[in-house]
Amino acid sequence: MTSKKHGCLDSLEEINAVGHRVVHGGEKFKSSVLIDDEMIKEMENCAELAPLHNPPNLKGIYAMKVLLPKVPQVGVFDTAFHQTMPKTAYMYAIPYSLYQKYGIRRYGFHGTSHRYVSQRACEILGKDIKTQKIITCHLGNGASMAAILNGKSIDTSMGLTPVEGLIMGTRAGDLDLGVITFIMDKEDIDFKATNTLINKHSGILGITGVSSDMREVEEAAQKGNERAQLALDMYHYRIKKYIGTYIAALNGLDILVFTGGVGENSAETRKHVCENLSFFDIEIDDRKNDKLRGKEAVISKDGKKVTVMVVPTNEELVIAQDTMEIVESSHK
Repeated sequence: MTSKKHGCLDSLEEINAVGHRVVHGGEKFKSSVLIDDEMIKEMENCAELAPLHNPPNLKGIYAMKVLLPKVPQVGVFDTAFHQTMPKTAYMYAIPYSLYQKYGIRRYGFHGTSHRYVSQRACEILGKDIKTQKIITCHLGNGASMAAILNGKSIDTSMGLTPVEGLIMGTRAGDLDLGVITFIMDKEDIDFKATNTLINKHSGILGITGVSSDMREVEEAAQKGNERAQLALDMYHYRIKKYIGTYIAALNGLDILVFTGGVGENSAETRKHVCENLSFFDIEIDDRKNDKLRGKEAVISKDGKKVTVMVVPTNEELVIAQDTMEIVESSHK
């Protein structure tokens, strides 16, 4: 950052605050927070809920404490936006004592993205988010959806971990729990191997055997690869099912938003997901949708009750805005 050739700063003293993305905030963090020793302890307690993500997130915080000890730091949590979910949406039907002991429940992720694109969609349309029923589809190598009522998340597809919900690049998504025990028994594999199987070798990659990259899978399908086509059909169908589920949860729908690497760039995905949803007054205008990549746009047909949109996400902006707001508030 201070490199004469590639840097953007003369010295680290120009940095007034540091914002961190932290994946899991558990039930403790319902919004972004100013980081102090107590907050770090709470984040460390959440590490077992996201062992692959939170420890590296914390390393960044530890490093900044050493490099910039007098500069305030802010934690922005992937799970915070979904802390408005009702208990009926976030609880699992397991012994209640396990929730009490270990906090096992649905938390959801990509909250910063769902929050940003829902707000941005309303800004573009000139709508008050507090009056809107919105479904946001964050579709990338990791993928999740959220049902947002009057600006608050009431349900989301990821759960205790990011493996639940939609079919993803290498993650299985929704899966009969009996499948896990069956595979462990038949393949004689332990927990660690099973965890790797459902997180790293499943999803689009597992079905196709070709790739986890949607561009490569679409190309393979066009060349007649049947498993690639099957994976695409399954992928689109799962998203469509969640749309129907969330319309029921919201008791209607005003705005459907696509975002993330696939959502922003794959006209094919958007088209197939929205096919046969005319009952809900969801219809895409092919001329608006075709070749649209990474730009803000309305892609639904004119006059439809549900506005379908593409809104590129900007999680970094949300982190920067929250950091500035919290630091400025702390100085008042």
